[in-house]
Amino acid sequence: MNAALRLLVLLLGVLFLVMGLRWLLAPQGIAPDFGLALQSGVGLSSQIGDMAAFFLLLGICIFTALVTQRRFWYYPPMILLTLTALSRVLAWLMHDAALPMNLITPEIVVALVLWVASRHLSDRD
Repeated sequence: MNAALRLLVLLLGVLFLVMGLRWLLAPQGIAPDFGLALQSGVGLSSQIGDMAAFFLLLGICIFTALVTQRRFWYYPPMILLTLTALSRVLAWLMHDAALPMNLITPEIVVALVLWVASRHLSDRD
């Protein structure tokens, strides 16, 4: 089971790094996946900078967790994904935003996978 879990976590890390690089190199291709139209000026800078940083952080922390086998490296991506899902729900409740379950569900599922990985793949705290 640990080998399959390690492979799944590795693939998630690769996915997040690729998504972060897409935000940096070809944002016009990935923005629609998130229901976003690219802005201009400072808005575009914020979109690219924030989204690239978001996904690169996820990938970097996941790879660091796998390499170091330290449990605490799983926590930043788990927290970030959980807060993102929670913020989407709050945006729906408070600001009449859409409730994109197609984005919320993977965020929660990946956070749970990382939690399981933190329990089974980490040798050190």
